[in-house]
Amino acid sequence: MLTLDKIYHAAYVLRQVARKTDLIAAPALADDCELYLKTENLQVTGSFKVRGAYYKISQLSEEEKAHGIIACSAGNHAQGVALAAARSGIESVICMPDGAPISKVEATKAYGAKVELVKGAYDDAAARAQQLQKEKGYTFIHPFDDDAVIAGQGTIGLEILDQLADVDAVLVPVGGGGLVSGVAFAIKQLRPQCKVYGVQAAAAPSMRDSVAAGEQITLDSVSTFADGIAVKHPGDITFKMVNEYVDGVVTVTEDEIAAAILALIEKQKMIAEGAGAVAVAAVMFHKVELAGKKVVALVSGGNIDVTILNRVITRGLVMSGRSATLVIALEDKPGQLQGVSEIISRCGGNVVQVYHDHADPNMAINSCYLRIGLETRDHAQVQQIRDELTAAGFKLV
Repeated sequence: MLTLDKIYHAAYVLRQVARKTDLIAAPALADDCELYLKTENLQVTGSFKVRGAYYKISQLSEEEKAHGIIACSAGNHAQGVALAAARSGIESVICMPDGAPISKVEATKAYGAKVELVKGAYDDAAARAQQLQKEKGYTFIHPFDDDAVIAGQGTIGLEILDQLADVDAVLVPVGGGGLVSGVAFAIKQLRPQCKVYGVQAAAAPSMRDSVAAGEQITLDSVSTFADGIAVKHPGDITFKMVNEYVDGVVTVTEDEIAAAILALIEKQKMIAEGAGAVAVAAVMFHKVELAGKKVVALVSGGNIDVTILNRVITRGLVMSGRSATLVIALEDKPGQLQGVSEIISRCGGNVVQVYHDHADPNMAINSCYLRIGLETRDHAQVQQIRDELTAAGFKLV
């Protein structure tokens, strides 16, 4: 059973491996509250997961250690378990979804674990890990539904209160619920007036939907680039704790997560993975009423694959109005492109791509489609360009 003493003990044990990550003011990311970022993306292994994994493994008996360790993970718990097992001289096997980012798979192997990729999502990897545990007698290290793991994650709550004693609200990413359970338990014990909110990807809302239904539900599928929180079914322990200690669970869309990642890069010089950025997205897009409050958004991880990051930046630019594509139906005659270019230039846009399409069968013979890629300042500038092109007689498709 989780107690505050257990969380304090976890904090003591973790002093030898985990960093006390900084709490950084982020005024550029919020327009109506005093926002701070808890930077667990800068933690050892690039994620908060090392806290729960290391503390759990430190509490195993010699007999449990001798059997070896097995775990299931989308990537971050895998690295925490692999590191903790290596530090303790224990063999570890990690089952990971086959869609896990290559960077997370390779990092897990680099810490010394044996990795088995399992077709499907996290829950499929969990089923395979439990099968292997029964067959070979491994000791199973659950990524979230375990009191010791939750206690390790709860040390973040202690640190937040130590760093910002009068915090009004804390927003925490939620997958299976281990992180939010630990953080909420610690904070509610020491500062009960502080609100704690969970944040999920709208494409993987298992905890949000379970809380709304009053019982644990299992999603048919999850589809989000926030792979660290792509969980179909919440934990038994965590579901109860979220109901008791968490003030609400909200969701953010894929585009909102992408915009938050981009904002963290540009305004805070900080890399977050999809799961790590959902709390920031919830603040940026006003998913919770936070006006005038001191708020902490937990950036839970920074292990994002570079190829995914490239796509996320592109999507984030579109979402924030920094990139736009216009398609214009033109008469194919001299001067048309010049007229379009002059309007865009006058409005302050920057043309980065131009493509003429004469082959579309839906066009008149003497017409073409002009596709223009633009760098812009914001949505208002994009609309200004659209309005002036329309006013000049150009037909936007």
